[in-house]
Amino acid sequence: MKALVLSGGSGTRLRPITHSFAKQLVPIANKPVLCYALEAIADAGISDVGIVVGDTAAEIMKAIGDGSTFGLRVTYIRQPHPLGLAHAVYIAREFLGQDDFVMYLGDNFVLGGIKELVAEFRRDRPAARILLTEVENPSLFGVAELDNAGNVVRLEEKPKVPSSPLALVGVYLFTPAVHEAVAAIKPSARGELEITDAIQWLIDEGHSVRPLIITGYWKDTGNVTDMLEANRAVLESAERRIDGKVDDASEVIGRVHIDEDARVRNSRIVGPVSIGPGTTITGSYLGPFTSVARDCRIENSEIEYSIVLPEASITGVGRIEASLIGRQVEVTSSAHTPSAHRFLLGDHSKVQIPS
Repeated sequence: MKALVLSGGSGTRLRPITHSFAKQLVPIANKPVLCYALEAIADAGISDVGIVVGDTAAEIMKAIGDGSTFGLRVTYIRQPHPLGLAHAVYIAREFLGQDDFVMYLGDNFVLGGIKELVAEFRRDRPAARILLTEVENPSLFGVAELDNAGNVVRLEEKPKVPSSPLALVGVYLFTPAVHEAVAAIKPSARGELEITDAIQWLIDEGHSVRPLIITGYWKDTGNVTDMLEANRAVLESAERRIDGKVDDASEVIGRVHIDEDARVRNSRIVGPVSIGPGTTITGSYLGPFTSVARDCRIENSEIEYSIVLPEASITGVGRIEASLIGRQVEVTSSAHTPSAHRFLLGDHSKVQIPS
């Protein structure tokens, strides 16, 4: 069995961060979301992985390399334009061959992995296995309609009027039968080859398509709110580990991970919090569900429930919450400070805040 990981796409919902940064590499608890997908695939006993890449190919390849760090063998597959999930299957045909495969969207996060799901698929081998979960906004996803017996009746991609609240989670399992389906469908009104159309073709042709409604934690990390929620979910299970230096004037409470070469001075850290290597925290407060990446500098500031990307600098800011701060961003104070600030800042931004 192989894996096909989709890591193209422009990440429009995370702009301006993704103007200069692959959305699959935005970190959750200081680890790129794509790495969680690769770890889940390796844990399921799959070693051959094809990664579909687009305009951010160089960044993805630099971050993942040949896959050996994860115990994987990675083949990169270039998709010139994001023409749909089924198109990704189409261009990966040579890599996939006649093997069964799991298709995993690289910006999706499934807490707990896919080991049991893959084992069950290997045992039963339906033509397709799809994961579904109830969502409040199904029109943003592929939607599945089930009959009273729980069988999949109809699939539709981003419908204006959804037939059910069941959205497709970004993990699919297929036998080679899907290749015939992909070859048979036509581009949608969006100009894309939709995976929902390919799965519908399998259903219409009498192939077995089995749904699994999941109630566990899943996030499509395509927007800031879901990124922060995924960050919270991972940090909730983090263990306390202090490898960096914390001075006697500082207080560290709860599940706090401070990497080697990080320094905390005269500050209060209330976990769960993750602080990356080379980062300095001085005279500041870091509250629950905050991750600060490598080589950041935070001075005389308060941050809670936020993600700070590498080499950012935050100085003299009364309070930041529910924010995603880009790489090499500079946030400083000015004349008047509101009780809280909320940001979505792109890389290399410079922001002045009243103090």
